[in-house]
Amino acid sequence: MKLERFFKGMLIGLTEVIPGVSGGTVALLIGLYERLIEAINGITTKEWKKHALFLINVGIGMGVAILVAARAIGWLIANQPYPTFYFIMGLVIAIIPTLLRDVNYRKEFHVKHYLLFTIAVVLVALTALAGEDKGAIIVDFTWQTYAFLFLSGWLASTALILPGISGSLIFLILGVYATIIQAVSDFNLPILFAVGFGVLIGLVITSKIVRYFFYYHRSLTYAVMIGAVSGSIFVIFPGIPVGFEIFICIISLILGFLVAYQLGKIKKEPVEN
Repeated sequence: MKLERFFKGMLIGLTEVIPGVSGGTVALLIGLYERLIEAINGITTKEWKKHALFLINVGIGMGVAILVAARAIGWLIANQPYPTFYFIMGLVIAIIPTLLRDVNYRKEFHVKHYLLFTIAVVLVALTALAGEDKGAIIVDFTWQTYAFLFLSGWLASTALILPGISGSLIFLILGVYATIIQAVSDFNLPILFAVGFGVLIGLVITSKIVRYFFYYHRSLTYAVMIGAVSGSIFVIFPGIPVGFEIFICIISLILGFLVAYQLGKIKKEPVEN
């Protein structure tokens, strides 16, 4: 158990309560992404105890951050949406040059890489069409409903595995966001178990797929991830403010960029094979 991992988990947890921002994006930024994928994938191996300790270490940090920061970030989004989202945009924009440098795109990227990059940008940007409609709360539950909630959790788990994709946005697109938020507030165990089990299974299976592409198609994987992160800017963009607020937003954007730049200097977590 390491304090550094706990704080990195807190940084990822902070993003989980921000609509439109992917925890995987922050994991990439702070150098924890590949180690996280390796640990999730390693749960099904003989060395599962080592990987479980790592995930518990990071998971505790995430949990603490979600509990402590949820109300504060919720208040900021509700009362100061433009400066808040411009700050978040600064965070996301700053990671793009970092990823390009990590993959040495000038040498590694060719036509197929730029094609995948463009497709990823478009697909993630299109999720902005989901808007802010949280949908209606589900009141009639059948086994099909719980199966759909399980599938929703599975799909939302990609938020931690695939940078640029937000789990809360996936819930919005599927129309279960309000239902899940209400279930958390009411501590509705059947709903929480259905969604949570879907997230757990999704993490294990998706991590194996991502791990394979990281090992055997690294540059192509980076092209998709950079495209997804770039596309998420369109999802986060709240519009252009008016009056004096535009100057505040510019400052927020710069601050977000600088914060992400400093986070990018954090020592990368080594992958333990």
